[in-house]
Amino acid sequence: QVQLVESGGGLVQPGGSLRLSCTASGRTFSSYAMGWFRQAPGKEREFVSTISRLGVTTYYADSVKGRSTISRDNAKNTVYLQMNNLKPEDTAVYYCASGQLGTVQTSFSSWGQGTQVTVSS
Repeated sequence: QVQLVESGGGLVQPGGSLRLSCTASGRTFSSYAMGWFRQAPGKEREFVSTISRLGVTTYYADSVKGRSTISRDNAKNTVYLQMNNLKPEDTAVYYCASGQLGTVQTSFSSWGQGTQVTVSS
């Protein structure tokens, strides 16, 4: 079982930027696709972005496309989500996950504890 720890969340003003990080334990990080999901208060968890094992393929939700970039450093066992031009509707707990490349939660078998992102003036 891969253990995932997210970091980088916080309070940011609208239009600001954040870079989320997720570091995985173990030596098989490059064997897994990685994903980011988020859950806003009172809403279901939703897909944000995913990246293939070697970083060749990426997908984004329409809500973040053009404002976010997912990347990974397999030497550091870390996946990143750079988010720019943040909006209040981006406020949520952000979770990283490892598993198969996909846009649905069932594609991923291991999940982190989440990091809070709050976009507010």
